[in-house]
Parts: sequence; structure tokens; C-alpha cells
Amino acid sequence: MDSAQQPDGQPFDDIRALFQILPPPSRDCADMARARDAALVKPPGALGRLEELAEWMAAWQGKSKPTMDRPLVAIFAANHGVHAQGVSAWPQSVTRQMMETFAAGGGAINQICAAYELGLKVFDLALDLPTADITQAPALDEKAAAATFAFGMESIAGGIDLLCVGEMGLANTTVAAAIYHALYGGAAADWVGRGAGVDDAGLARKIDAVTRAVDLHRAHLADPLELMRRLGGREIWAIAGAIVAARVERIPVILDGYVATAAAAVLHAIDASSIDHCLAGHLSAEGAHADVLARLGKRPLLDLRMKLGEGSGAALAAGVLRAALACHNDMATFEQAKVGRGAP
Repeated sequence: MDSAQQPDGQPFDDIRALFQILPPPSRDCADMARARDAALVKPPGALGRLEELAEWMAAWQGKSKPTMDRPLVAIFAANHGVHAQGVSAWPQSVTRQMMETFAAGGGAINQICAAYELGLKVFDLALDLPTADITQAPALDEKAAAATFAFGMESIAGGIDLLCVGEMGLANTTVAAAIYHALYGGAAADWVGRGAGVDDAGLARKIDAVTRAVDLHRAHLADPLELMRRLGGREIWAIAGAIVAARVERIPVILDGYVATAAAAVLHAIDASSIDHCLAGHLSAEGAHADVLARLGKRPLLDLRMKLGEGSGAALAAGVLRAALACHNDMATFEQAKVGRGAP
């Protein structure tokens, strides 16, 4: 039975229930972080967004002196049936080849994680079983979608204190564009970019695929979870689960680029406050990422014209965050340094 025909609450009632138990930020810890910042040996506001980042971490971790002892970059890898529509410049086998590259330590994300002392885990989401082609059928059935969300929730286990979410998968910029088109309207071309380097003909095929997919499922897209079931891939479902689980566990999240943000956009459509614990790590050069971030109320930390995916932009932002916390936690106060107002 199609989920649009099922009784209200099925099959995603357990997921919807999670939105009722999302903890708010700790205002007390944010206030204490702000008070400490005011005492540090520097002019007020001199560290700019670094000060905001420390306060944000304090609020969401519930710690007056936030930590970054066990940061994790989680990459979720999946394949997509819409690849058959000629929307990628690369064969689908590249997804698994890149997984093997990550395992061997040869990816860009491996180097960034090593440079900033970040943990890295890569999750294979049934690469040998691509989702259905969204131009012809829903990407996933209800059971598979809910199970993948649960898998994403479990991925944060292990006592981490920061989560960076990223992805790997051929054709997933097409899937992300379809989600944005369904959520925000306009023309498909408004949301489609060149991904991993498609030529003009490939770009036209992507636009056509997104148009046909959204038209096919249009009658069932009012519910954001149903929208994600029909148009989203396994990596997007898993990222959504990881984001929600992180909120429940008071773990701040850094979003990577265009595809990872699609999961956050769906959660935002359910409850705009559900991604308040998420930071936009960077502005991707792909598609309409700037437009999406503006709709989500997110100001990206970095703008390096990257569109690699792999969690790379989020990991670079985590490096900036590490510096922000080092300043916040380890700088001397005026009193300790006996500078200015603290001098004898």
C-alpha cells in the first residue's frame, strides 16, 4: 500500500515522535561561555565568529567550556537508480572505488581529518543495491527508509562530542536537487548544477530527470518524510537520522555541502528548530547551495568554492572550530595575565 493511503502516523510515527523530545540549547551554558569570553585577554568581539562558535558549542553541548575531544566525520555512501538517466559523468562503480580509496587513506577527506585530528568513519549503505530510479518509482519503500534512518542514528555511538556529516555517491546531486525542487518550487533548473563535471548534455539530462521525478511524485510530496522516501537516497536518510540522534544526545553537527544539506532541509521542513544545533560548514560551488542555506537560516563558515563532498568542507570547518575552542578554553583572562584592567 502506498504510504499516502495509510492511516496518519504510519509508517514513520517513531521518527515523528523524536521531534517531540529534541532538547533545547542550554542558555545557562551559553551565558557562562559569553561571560568567559568577556574576561579573555582581548578586545570584545576581536575574534569575530570564533567567539560565536564557542558559545554555540557551549549551548548545544551543555558545557560552559565546550570540548572537541572525540570529533567524528561520518561519510554515508550510497548508489542511486536515477544514475541510469545519464545524470553523471562517471560510472556508478566509482562510488565503491572511492570507498576503497577512503579505506586506504588516499582521499582528500583522509588528509583533512589527519591534519585536524578528526575521527573518520565511512558507511556502506547497500552500494550493490541502488535505490529505485526516482523518475519511475519511489526511491525506497517505507521499511527501508525507516531502517536507514535508524542506521544513521546508530552511527553516532561511541561518545563523540562533534559530528560532521558527509556523503559519497554518484548521481546524488540529482537526488538532492529533486528534494530542493520539491520543497521550494521554482523550475528544476534552479536547483540543478554540474555535480562531478557533467557537460551541457549531461546537465540537460539532470534537469529533465529532476523535472520528471518531481512531476511523477507531486501528489505525495506534502509530507516531508514521504518526500524524502520518494526522492531521497539512503545517504540522505542516514544523514537525517544522524542529525536527529545528535540533537537528542546534545552533539553539535557540522553540515557538509549540497547533498548533506538536503537531509537538513527535510528536517527543517518538519520542524524549523530541529536543525538549530547544525552549523553550515561551507558554501558549496554546486547548484543553489547559497539559496538553500539562506532558506535554512544558515551562514556558512567557509567559502572555498569546493564541491567535493566526502565531508571535506565540514571537516575543514571543524578545524576552525577546534581553534575557536582552543582560544575560548585556554587563553588567559585579563586577571590571569595582569593586562590592562587586571594590572596592579
